[in-house]
Amino acid sequence: MGLKIPCPNCGPRDHTEFWFGGELRPIEAPDAREDFRRVYLRDNAPGPQRERWYHLYGCRRWLTISRDTTTNRIGD
Repeated sequence: MGLKIPCPNCGPRDHTEFWFGGELRPIEAPDAREDFRRVYLRDNAPGPQRERWYHLYGCRRWLTISRDTTTNRIGD
């Protein structure tokens, strides 16, 4: 099963054209340790999560998607 990411500029594209930028989490880290955890340590929780993807081999823009990590289904 291939993951197709809907790019608003280029249309649906294979995930291999993108670079995964990580889970989208709120910025509320007042200290360096919490900020490190927010940026580098992923939760990898099953279920829907908001993610950032960079269209490296396309329009070269960042996009935010909501993806269910158990099924790879991309929603609104």
